[in-house]
Amino acid sequence: SLLPSLKREMRNLSEECSLEPVTVSMAYVYFEKLVLQGKLNKQNRKLCAGACVLLAAKISSDLRKHEVKHLIDKLEERFRFNRRDLIGFEFTVLVALELALYLPENQVLPHYRRLTQQS
Repeated sequence: SLLPSLKREMRNLSEECSLEPVTVSMAYVYFEKLVLQGKLNKQNRKLCAGACVLLAAKISSDLRKHEVKHLIDKLEERFRFNRRDLIGFEFTVLVALELALYLPENQVLPHYRRLTQQS
């Protein structure tokens, strides 16, 4: 369905914002967990993808305030949603993930390998 194209958008946006492949990999894992929990629907899938990228960037990168703002601007532009909705949805995703943002290596590594082999 649309999930592979959403993941492609997540990757492209992350590259534009100079995020590391490990950050994108973490965002993919968060996103897939939401899919498996049945949390995605037509109305929220772009917000879910955006919130996953934002959370992964915050947890895995040493971002400065202006870099976070730039990332939010790009997410808003790419996925065409309102930043206020994104910020609110970030908490919803955090709760759905049960605050478990630090991921075991075995969950992140397959995505990381795929991303680094594609580059």
